[in-house]
Amino acid sequence: MHKMGLKKLKVCTFCSLSIWVFVLLSFLLNTAQCQDVNDYDQVENPDVLPIVISIVNNRLSPLTNLLSKDISERAGFCIKDQKTEWNKAFNFESNLDFLASCILQTRGSIMRRVCTAAEAKFYIDMFFRNASSLRPNRNCNLTSWVAGCEPGWACSVGQNETVDIENSKVIPSRTTDCQPCCAGFFCPRSLTCMIPCPLGSHCPQATLNTNTSLCEPYNYQLPPGKPNHTCGGANIWADIGTSREVFCSAGSYCPSTVQEKPCSSGHYCRTGSTSEKRCFKLTSCDSHTSIQDLHAYGVMLIAAIFTLLLTIYNCSDQVLNTRERRLAKTREAAARSARETAKAPERWKADKNAATKRTSGLQTRTSQRISFKKATKEPDEELKIFDQTFETDEHLYTPVYMSTSSESLSSSAPSKVQPIEPNNPIQVMLEIEDTPENYVEFEVSSHDRKSKGQTTKGKRPRTHSQIFKYAYAQIEKEKAQQQDDENLTFSGVVSVAYDPEMRKRPLIEVSFKDLTLTLKGKDKHLLRYVTGKIRPGRITAVMGPSGAGKTTFISALAGKAMGCKVTGLVLINGKNESIRSYRKIIGYVPQDDIVHGNLTVEENLWFNAKCRLPACLTKPDKVLVVERVIESLGLQSVRDSLVGTVEKRGISGGQRKRVNVGLEMVMEPSLLILDEPTSGLDSASSLQLLRALRHEALEGVNICMVLHQPSYSLFQMFDDLVLLAKGGFTVYHGSAEKAEQYFADLGIHVPDRVNPPDHFIDILEGIVTPSRSSGVNYKELPVRWMLHNGYPVPPELQQTAARIATPSVSPAPANGTSPPHAGIDERSFAGDLWQDVSCNVTIHRDSIRHNLLKFKDLSRRRTPSVLWQYRYFLGRVAKQRMREAKVQATDYLILLLAGACLGTIAKSGEENFGAIGYTYTIIAVSLLCKIAALRSFSVDKLQYWRESASGMSSLAYFLAKDTVDHFNTVIKPAVYLSMFFFFTNPRSSFSENYTVLLCLVYCVTGIGYAFAIFFQPGPAQLWSVLVPVVSTLVAIRTQDNEVLKKMSIFCYPKWALEAFVISNAERYYGVWLITRCGALLKSGYSLHDWTLCIAILVLTGVISRAIAYLGMITFQK
Repeated sequence: MHKMGLKKLKVCTFCSLSIWVFVLLSFLLNTAQCQDVNDYDQVENPDVLPIVISIVNNRLSPLTNLLSKDISERAGFCIKDQKTEWNKAFNFESNLDFLASCILQTRGSIMRRVCTAAEAKFYIDMFFRNASSLRPNRNCNLTSWVAGCEPGWACSVGQNETVDIENSKVIPSRTTDCQPCCAGFFCPRSLTCMIPCPLGSHCPQATLNTNTSLCEPYNYQLPPGKPNHTCGGANIWADIGTSREVFCSAGSYCPSTVQEKPCSSGHYCRTGSTSEKRCFKLTSCDSHTSIQDLHAYGVMLIAAIFTLLLTIYNCSDQVLNTRERRLAKTREAAARSARETAKAPERWKADKNAATKRTSGLQTRTSQRISFKKATKEPDEELKIFDQTFETDEHLYTPVYMSTSSESLSSSAPSKVQPIEPNNPIQVMLEIEDTPENYVEFEVSSHDRKSKGQTTKGKRPRTHSQIFKYAYAQIEKEKAQQQDDENLTFSGVVSVAYDPEMRKRPLIEVSFKDLTLTLKGKDKHLLRYVTGKIRPGRITAVMGPSGAGKTTFISALAGKAMGCKVTGLVLINGKNESIRSYRKIIGYVPQDDIVHGNLTVEENLWFNAKCRLPACLTKPDKVLVVERVIESLGLQSVRDSLVGTVEKRGISGGQRKRVNVGLEMVMEPSLLILDEPTSGLDSASSLQLLRALRHEALEGVNICMVLHQPSYSLFQMFDDLVLLAKGGFTVYHGSAEKAEQYFADLGIHVPDRVNPPDHFIDILEGIVTPSRSSGVNYKELPVRWMLHNGYPVPPELQQTAARIATPSVSPAPANGTSPPHAGIDERSFAGDLWQDVSCNVTIHRDSIRHNLLKFKDLSRRRTPSVLWQYRYFLGRVAKQRMREAKVQATDYLILLLAGACLGTIAKSGEENFGAIGYTYTIIAVSLLCKIAALRSFSVDKLQYWRESASGMSSLAYFLAKDTVDHFNTVIKPAVYLSMFFFFTNPRSSFSENYTVLLCLVYCVTGIGYAFAIFFQPGPAQLWSVLVPVVSTLVAIRTQDNEVLKKMSIFCYPKWALEAFVISNAERYYGVWLITRCGALLKSGYSLHDWTLCIAILVLTGVISRAIAYLGMITFQK
């Protein structure tokens, strides 16, 4: 019972205490709510004040929410997340001291003085109207101007009036009990209420400066004529340019809107900071520091980048050099081994000849001795004597006889192989010497005539050593075979020609009839009525004086004559087909030495072989082809030397010319056309080149070349001769050996000790005139050739033909033309100008049509695919870039200096979020990267035209160039930002700036490609400088001009600048909210468009590359 009584007592006591607490709390809450409506007489009570502060804070939350919501609805472009922005600007939960002081200052009437939603919107509307002051309102106008209308002051509503703080439509009457604005609030001029200052601001009570009559730290003055008026609180919250005094100063931070603390050492505090941030390691941050010194990180980044680049370039160069040295050693060892192997049969043959001579002498002496004896000896005794006599010499050939004899018995057909009788070795050796084809057993040094590009059926060579041994062994065999071929009989030649195991090239015969080329727009004849054919397996020389149309003739045969009207027939193997259908097996050597100067001789030849030889050909066979060309052209001594350029000297001019020819020889053409291949060569080099071409002709290659006055030794190496006169007429076309006889029949004799081709060209030039007894005029020679071959004479030459047929007719102007200046059509200057313009337009139109026209491939050669060619191009371009390391280092150094200079000059401005520095960045990076991008396609434009015309993939070439340039696209932004970012120290992160700059470099690089392809180097550089400057100016001058605003959409700097500014503006919040919205509104930017800006920059880069590629394949020459 006692225990139950104690339990009941405890329960009753707990219930009584709970009721008492509930009653007390209810009283306090009712009191607080009553005071919220009426007054707060008990606000000074320490127990009541926290509850009142909580209630006021809860009542302020709807206001700040409405304020933030209103800004978000009207300024969605500058606010991404409304809740997050509200928390950063108006979440005062961490420190409510300013509310406590304001409640005490207003004696509990704080909520009667706080602006309603309607008044807050009225204030915010001022910024969207771009006005400098508030409009007159219910409380502050011309008829009513209370003290609360002055800046820094506020008033209260009447005692009997209720305030709906969420009312956003009606401004309440607020004209009583005016007093200074509370600390932590701001009271605008012409508005009699208080608005909480956002976080990051410092809004203390103002004090009067008697010297300046300003209320500091603000910039408003006391109203005149009101001596009792004192300085109030803050008067404005706007952008930093208008209300900098409200912002928490740089080097300090404001944990609340009424406190400002200096930044401690090791920390930094930017303008408008609510807390101090710790500095990174290795940075120096003194007290009151606004930014951290990041120069050490910039130096470290630069050191890391340059270390990486040096490592890449040096290691790559070292790897390439080491690989080349190893290949050279392997190649030399293989060549030495092949030469020693090739000399072995020669030594065996020499030993055999010596043994034969010695055996013959012994036989002679033995027969003489036997003739003096009586014929009473038994046969076996003769053999015994014979055996004793040759016992010392028989070992020279007996092993061969024994082994080959057994092989012949087992494997050779008895019908083709004669048995070797052991009792008559002298006769056997003589028969082998005379008819080696009947004794296959003794073919120790036979050189197989298998394909020059087919490995044996056994194990294929795989290592470099095996490949080079195979190649040089084949070359040595070919050399020996060439010596044997000099003594081949007719049946031997036929057997070689019909060897089924020999890989043959397809034959191409080009015939032409009445071939005439007329320049469009000017009706000028470049080639006229040329008839004949060039045949496979023969070397045809095209000769004539300057202006005779030699280059035009071979260009017409190669399908490269553009801007001309072509009449007549050109038949390929007797069929009317385009020569471009066979371009994969046609080699064209231009007159200029168009080779890659920053590649070695072997690299130039090897690249052409990989891209143009059949894809089915194995690597050993390709190596064999390249080695054969290097050997035949005499380039062994310079194979590892750079070809060189105009600025950097490499091999000699003659060697460069031979490399130019070798580029077409390595693809094993069926038709090889050369334009003056011997120009610049001495007689020895020319003779070596002709011997190499003669070897190609023996394999069935159709070779046609243009020459200027070759030497007599070279002239004898030609099979056919095409001699053209001025005007493009044919004077002679036939065997080179019969040319002298043909002209002799016309009465034109070559004087003694005069080179025939020199004499013929002098005749056609008019320098030397034929003898009068011949009665031949050099201008009649084309007609005489037509009459000689029975070709139809064109109408304009009928008069000349008639005069030749009837010599008694008085001479008339040559070629049937009228006398000079007769019938010349006098044209005006405008007519000539129009003719030139139309001619140029016609030439460009034909060029575009020529480049875009597709032909059926009839060459039956399947070259490597685009993907494989892309791989080959990628390796070549990467190697070229490695050898241009100094140029790349110069680009990086210039970018580094530009970043340092611009970072020093253009500090990150808080008002415009660093827009000025970013503008300079866009111009500088665009200019430098575009000029660097020009080198990718303008330097080797001629080489590309040649490679594309030969059938190489333009897409593979373009993609390889662009892929290698991506290395610079990735590195250059980091190099620039390593100085610019750490000098300006923006609020945006390094990764955001790097991303924007990476896309910008990608964009401008593509534009640089287009400039390099569409313009010559000079104009391309001018455009590269002009476009970034003009487009940037257009992008930043769009406020007052609608035309410029629309034009800026197509300017890439507009999107780059917007991305930079957006990424930086996102880091400004709290007190910066109005500044951010005002700056973005003025520029027309939106925080939501950062991804769009990046996408447009990338898309611009892709589109510009597509345009550059189309221009590259369309406007090539």
